[in-house]
Amino acid sequence: MSTQAPHLKTANQETGVAGSRGLSQYLVMPVVLGIALLALYVYVSLQELDSIEERSLNAARLTRAVWEHIQLTAVSTLLTLLIAIPLGILLTRPFTRRIRPYIVTVLTVLQAVPTIAILVLLAVAFLFLGFAAAIVGLVLYAIVPVLLNTMVGLEQVDDAVLEAGRGMGMSRTTVLQKIELPLAIPVMLAGIRTALVINVGTAALVTYINAGGLGDIIVAGLSTNRIVVQIVGAALTAILALLIDYIAGLIEDLLRPRGL
Repeated sequence: MSTQAPHLKTANQETGVAGSRGLSQYLVMPVVLGIALLALYVYVSLQELDSIEERSLNAARLTRAVWEHIQLTAVSTLLTLLIAIPLGILLTRPFTRRIRPYIVTVLTVLQAVPTIAILVLLAVAFLFLGFAAAIVGLVLYAIVPVLLNTMVGLEQVDDAVLEAGRGMGMSRTTVLQKIELPLAIPVMLAGIRTALVINVGTAALVTYINAGGLGDIIVAGLSTNRIVVQIVGAALTAILALLIDYIAGLIEDLLRPRGL
């Protein structure tokens, strides 16, 4: 007993250090983003703003732009998940093996097309402007990482594990629900996190089809040649992207099955 106690004490101490280190890592990003926002506020406060800059950087306008950006990101990502995850599951089933390469190729080509080109095509071909058009463009652009990660996550599950489940009398649907999807969750979550960040960044472009968001602030600065306005719009977009990525990371840690 006397020889084991020191080892147990050491192990407990190491566990405590690891836990505190993990907590500190979770706190780093909020602190950094808070400092960035404070620095941006101080920077703007020290500038002598003209009437155009004051209107562009009005608190109400900035708040509205941020909220519109969040709405664009949230709705487009939700629709992406509702489309990409079921489609990814479907494309890993044996009966879709023949059409799988064609669908993946088409979606990959769509992602290779710049988002602004997709938005312009929607606007020109269908006179499709505003929030709905922006959502369509963002979904088309973000669907590929979620789809591919869903497929990769499901296909990496060991066949022996699947056979064991079927050997226990599980149906294919039960095997999918209780074995395949839980084991694929880490890879799927990585794809969802990527789609979120993609949508935050590309949502800044939907201002060109009158869909709002922080792109309005950036374009207002560009069109009036106001550097301060451009910096504020770009900085807020970057901070929002980092914040959403941080929140997605927290959710990823919470949803990740234990032991994976």
